[in-house]
Amino acid sequence: MAIKVLLDEGQELRIRITGESHTALQLFRSRLNDHKDVDYANYFIGHPELDEPEFYLRVNKGKNPSKILQTLCKDITKEFDGLTLPK
Repeated sequence: MAIKVLLDEGQELRIRITGESHTALQLFRSRLNDHKDVDYANYFIGHPELDEPEFYLRVNKGKNPSKILQTLCKDITKEFDGLTLPK
C-alpha cells in the first residue's frame, strides 16, 4: 500500500492511497469515525479507472491526525496477526 501525503496541516490530513479498494478504506473510515479524538474521516474514490482513492481525516483541536492514523494501523495489524485458520 503506497501512500502519498497531500495535506498535513494542523488538525487535517489528506492522503492518496495506491492500490486499495473500498474494503481497506471502509475499515479505516469506520474505525476512525468511532475514535473519540476524530471529528471526521472519509474517503473518496474518484474515477475508478483514472484516480487513486484519497482519504481525509480531521481531528479534534490539539490532536495529531498522523499519530492517530499510525496508531490505528498498528492496532489493526495486531488484530490480524492473531488470526489462525482451522485445520
